[in-house]
Amino acid sequence: MDWQAQITAAATRIRPHVQQTPVIETQGFGLTYPVELKLEHLQHTGSFKARGAFNTLLSQPVPDAGLVAASGGNHGAAVAHAAHQLGHRARIYVPEMAGPSKIALIERTGADLQVVPGAYANALELAQAYEQETGAMQVHAYDAAATVAGQGTCFAEWQSQGLAADTLLVAVGGGGLIGGALAWFQGRKKIVAVEPETSSALHQALATGAAVDVEVSGVAANALGARRIGDICLGLALAQDVTSVTVPDEAITAAQTALWRERRILVEPAGATALAALTCGAYQPAPGERVAVLICGGNIAPDPLG
Repeated sequence: MDWQAQITAAATRIRPHVQQTPVIETQGFGLTYPVELKLEHLQHTGSFKARGAFNTLLSQPVPDAGLVAASGGNHGAAVAHAAHQLGHRARIYVPEMAGPSKIALIERTGADLQVVPGAYANALELAQAYEQETGAMQVHAYDAAATVAGQGTCFAEWQSQGLAADTLLVAVGGGGLIGGALAWFQGRKKIVAVEPETSSALHQALATGAAVDVEVSGVAANALGARRIGDICLGLALAQDVTSVTVPDEAITAAQTALWRERRILVEPAGATALAALTCGAYQPAPGERVAVLICGGNIAPDPLG
């Protein structure tokens, strides 16, 4: 697939519907070198997911039965928002572990929200059954070409904003976001995959050479808790020999706290996971290596103003 062409087309398609998110360079967090941050948690519905959602809905006909999506929270909110903006019906399945903040965010869009026991995989099973039963269009959270191309627009945009870093650190759940990074840069930048130790589908797949089911838990599980890495992401990661690291929950919450205390950037644990790889030393840049971090999500729970 010509990923760059797909991402370029997606960027044109979704431009009226998404925010260009800001980039800052900052020093701190106990590091001895500056870090460039792209603040994608300022995107509509609080995460990068709006990009893939809008690209999916705008690149193909939506059936009369509407849309269905399974989500740990952020993807569901993005699909619900895009459906509302474009005038489509949407049913969203989320697990209870999504938490009240993300559930409330989806409810405010007017989507048909179904909260189910278990984890993301359980929600996906029900969404697939609904798709088969009704003919609704499934908007996959990460393992679909339109989703990956939409997420890739984040990195095309970052490049147009003057991205100078040699290395980008990206948090990984199912692989849609880092898949977009790999699809856009095609080896022109070093991409470091960062996952929680307790939810590491890509890390384990790279270790075995194939996708495997993993256990999912921890502070970032409602955003990064995919039980199995997406095939698109894994193919791109294997082809580009991506660097993969994991971080403990304590490092994630410490990075989350540092972002707030030092820069007044309030993010959910998933949004701090990539930075945690630097602050805890899981990834150590070489002398002179310029690094950048994608801040991916800001739907903190509980809602601090709720």
